Amino acid sequence: MFFLQMAGFPGAGKSTLAKEIAKQTGCIIVDHDISKTSLMNSFQELRLDERHCGKISYDMDFSLVDFYLGQGRSVILDSPCLYDDILEKGLLLAKKHQATYKFIECYLDDFEEVNKRLQSRNRYISQIEKCASPENLQRSNKQCKKPLHNHYLTVHTAAPLDTYLIEVIEYIKASY
Repeated sequence: MFFLQMAGFPGAGKSTLAKEIAKQTGCIIVDHDISKTSLMNSFQELRLDERHCGKISYDMDFSLVDFYLGQGRSVILDSPCLYDDILEKGLLLAKKHQATYKFIECYLDDFEEVNKRLQSRNRYISQIEKCASPENLQRSNKQCKKPLHNHYLTVHTAAPLDTYLIEVIEYIKASY
């Protein structure tokens, strides 16, 4: 059993990769965009701001991860992983359930390609429409949290998925 945390800027290919991993391994995906969008839709009339919805949805995400790992299921958390506590909670849940902890950063530093992907996808209301500037992309890529004491994999997602998928699956299957 494994717990995989995804990370990377919106449009970098996290969800696309997570879906392919789930197809090949049978694991469950907990998608932060879905839980946050659901909250934003539910609380529109209460005018709950996006930051509060983000925090609450992360709490829900980790409750679901805990539940599924507790059932012996492998899980992917699909989120940008921009905060230290998200990384810490993931590591703690993997330890609690004796799951092999994995971390994949999807890295894409091509401003034009990021915006092309963002604008061509079916967008949830919680997702950004476009990246404001190349500097914003660069800054956000640097903000991505990574585990200090665990091996992790960075995939450069400018290439087609099939060019790095084998490496990703081998990384996930190693030691679980």
